[in-house]
Amino acid sequence: MSASLPRPRVGVWLIGARGSVATTVVTGCAAVTAGLHPPTGMVTETPAFTDSGLPALSDLVFGGHDTLDCPLPKRAETLTAGGVLPPGIATAVAAELSAADREIRPGGPTPGDTRSEAELIEAFAHDIRDFTHRHALERTVVVNVASTEPASQGPGAPLPASTLYALAALGAGCPYVNFTPSEGMHHPAAAREAEHSGLPHAGRDGKTGQTLLRAVLGPMFAQRALTVRAWSGANLLGGGDGAALADPAAAAAKNAGKERVLADTLGTVPEGEVHIDDVPALGDWKTAWDHIAFDGFLGTRMILQTIWQGCDSALAAPLVLDLARLTARAHETGLSGPLDALGFYFKDPVGDGPAALAEQYGELVRFGRRLGDAGPSGDAGRGGEARRSGDAGPSGEAGRSGDAGPSGDAGRSGEAR
Repeated sequence: MSASLPRPRVGVWLIGARGSVATTVVTGCAAVTAGLHPPTGMVTETPAFTDSGLPALSDLVFGGHDTLDCPLPKRAETLTAGGVLPPGIATAVAAELSAADREIRPGGPTPGDTRSEAELIEAFAHDIRDFTHRHALERTVVVNVASTEPASQGPGAPLPASTLYALAALGAGCPYVNFTPSEGMHHPAAAREAEHSGLPHAGRDGKTGQTLLRAVLGPMFAQRALTVRAWSGANLLGGGDGAALADPAAAAAKNAGKERVLADTLGTVPEGEVHIDDVPALGDWKTAWDHIAFDGFLGTRMILQTIWQGCDSALAAPLVLDLARLTARAHETGLSGPLDALGFYFKDPVGDGPAALAEQYGELVRFGRRLGDAGPSGDAGRGGEARRSGDAGPSGEAGRSGDAGPSGDAGRSGEAR
């Protein structure tokens, strides 16, 4: 591209745009772009992805939906007081936070909202299209970072809010990433549309802490032929995610991904459960504990315990930026369908990729090389991770929003996870 021409910009449309994760994403992107902090935790900023053709962080433009009305600068101040953001950073990037906040539109459905599901989907899709058009963006990636929802109630039940947003993304011709355990694109109504949309998508449930460790330890036990008898865990957390996961149905959706990692890496699900406790005093900080009982040679019984203490928002934000950049590049190269190679980032990934973290990382690096080998709208290699857009219908075209299913209340978008 000629140096005299402006570089194309890419939109990142965040569902749950005023929550902790979204605020940390916008703040972090601005801080790294300005050289105020290094890109710690961003895999796409490592040498393996230098030549992948990813959009620059400085070329990302943020907007989104939320049902909350707390402005991003104010939210950033709260996160600073809680130790999530470093002192002074919110002030240093106040202009970027305000610019993103101006692009946040009301989410839904909210109590008393009389719009049908089709009307909600079209309204959300209109907001995304308008954002893309006004900023002359090359493309926009929709990323769900809202609170965890309970699983939907089956055929005939109202569509969950996450699925309304997923259908809106398809209707706006946008790739979609589900960073939450919520149903989103997994709902049959959205899955049908996604199959014919010609758009790439990825998810679900970002792998930031306890499950990240399980994806390393599970293969270790299997490869060393050690028999895991029981694997129990506990999560103590506060903030919006803690409040949302106090609902047993939402917690069950969250735990399903944790169990899948063990099933896929060990070949069986050992005894034990994960308990999630809401501790409001912890705010955005989380403690995750695992107790693993296993047998060694001659049946000798042994125990491994791990404790993970971290800040969910700071762990999640660099992954969201990675996923937005990788998914945008996949769309640019003509890929569609589930992006299996992004399973490295998820507890419950779409597609049929490996479950062990080391193998997932290898797939991700190979995917980055293929993206680099492909020019704009070129073939990035099929390799099981996605289809070419021409294989799944016209690129950018999704089913009409009116096909989404029965109308009704589909839950709140909530705060960030």
